[in-house]
Amino acid sequence: MDNKGKQVNQNQEIDINEIMKIRRDKLKELVEAGKNPFEKVRYDKTHSSAQIKQSFEELEGKEVSIAGRMVTRRVMGKASFCNILDGEGTIQSYVKRDDIGEEDYALFKKYDIGDIIGIKGFVFKTQTGEISIHASSVELLSKSLNPLPEKYHGLKDQDLRFRYRYLDLIANPEVKNTFAIRSKIIKEVRNYLEERNFVEVETPILNTVAGGAAAKPFVTHHNTLDIDMFMRIAPELYLKRLIVGGFERVFEIGRNFRNEGMSVKHNPEFSMMELYMAYADYHDMMDLTEGIYSAICEKVLKTYKINYQGLEIDLTPKWERLTMIEAVNKYVGIDFAESDVTKLYDAVKSRGIEVKGKETWGELLYLVFDEKVEEKLIQPTFITEYPIEVSPLAKKKASDNRLTERFEVFIAKMEMGNAYSELNDPIDQKERFMGQAKLRESGDEEAQMTDNDFINALEYGMPPTGGLGLGLDRMIMLLTDSSSIRDVILFPTMKPKQ
Repeated sequence: MDNKGKQVNQNQEIDINEIMKIRRDKLKELVEAGKNPFEKVRYDKTHSSAQIKQSFEELEGKEVSIAGRMVTRRVMGKASFCNILDGEGTIQSYVKRDDIGEEDYALFKKYDIGDIIGIKGFVFKTQTGEISIHASSVELLSKSLNPLPEKYHGLKDQDLRFRYRYLDLIANPEVKNTFAIRSKIIKEVRNYLEERNFVEVETPILNTVAGGAAAKPFVTHHNTLDIDMFMRIAPELYLKRLIVGGFERVFEIGRNFRNEGMSVKHNPEFSMMELYMAYADYHDMMDLTEGIYSAICEKVLKTYKINYQGLEIDLTPKWERLTMIEAVNKYVGIDFAESDVTKLYDAVKSRGIEVKGKETWGELLYLVFDEKVEEKLIQPTFITEYPIEVSPLAKKKASDNRLTERFEVFIAKMEMGNAYSELNDPIDQKERFMGQAKLRESGDEEAQMTDNDFINALEYGMPPTGGLGLGLDRMIMLLTDSSSIRDVILFPTMKPKQ
């Protein structure tokens, strides 16, 4: 389709509205003849296209029935060939007037590309060696009232692909493979954790306090209670309540919602796996992260070595582990073992990094890492010991109270997961919430809200606990070699068309 709303067919331009009118007229004729396809309630399929091709020797000469969308057709007088697209691929069918009857053949020739049909017949190979079905009957199961994208060029426009995913799946059947792999990956994450005695739970998506991450929440309103509520930005604070209550290993897979920017790495709603393990720390979380990835690679990809957007990535366990200070020193050449902030300002500005002049030592360290190091982390790398200023829920490092027992894992220049030795001191937690409250008062919409009930839960005692969150969409991007997060979300957030 071009930008004037025309579709090119055999070098002629036909107005789309005229095509739609013709199809609706055909439907009207069928209804008046008592053959309304939308009254069909079921169809007995015996095989899929893939099953027929895989079991040809067993099925040759035997009757089968298939159903799917007609995507091509070649009419040659008293006989025709058509291709049917079902959930597993395409298969050709040979339709002959003498075999299905003159009336049904006349109807078949009036069917449109995109119509959903059922075909019964026997399996054979054509003279060119193509596995096909010789039809004995053809039945219209659903009428396509809109024309499909132009067949030779498919649907390439990304905005249209993501906005009309159903058309993307029809025009680009290989897209289904990405989502089939997505399903397998999430299944293997569950299997890995359940085999290690983690219990899957569900926590509220509607929250009265938005907490668990630094992000601006979506706001909604509960009519009966007459209160504003927030779509959850993370399940963290509820999951840690369960650790207080006596669960020792819990995890949740679900959607989070953050009212922030959109990019190839960010969608406002996204899938996370978050887990908490009592009597563990962030070192245990690193082992779990490597274990989850290696299990998926083994079960789904059959390899630890992958290619992502031209980058060779080795996911073999024993990933590199660097403190943030070490990483900044290695990749930028600034040694934050130096505690004189004035000297550090000069070193940071000399690297072309803009500073406001009010940053603390920890804020400065994180700023340099965020702007200069992340883009260099191609192979799997754990960056540990984050500044306390950016880690309000992590336990302080015993040997240096400016730092926390936290890591983020980076692969192919993307942050893929976040973990802590969880803060379980209610007094310290309350003080950090108060610090976050001051940031909110000064206009920081991403600063965390104070959750008094969570502090109350901590006052009953939470054991030493390790927590881990993995972004599943980014994981799937990496393992399917997808350049954009929208490629791995079936219905990504899009601005409505006017």
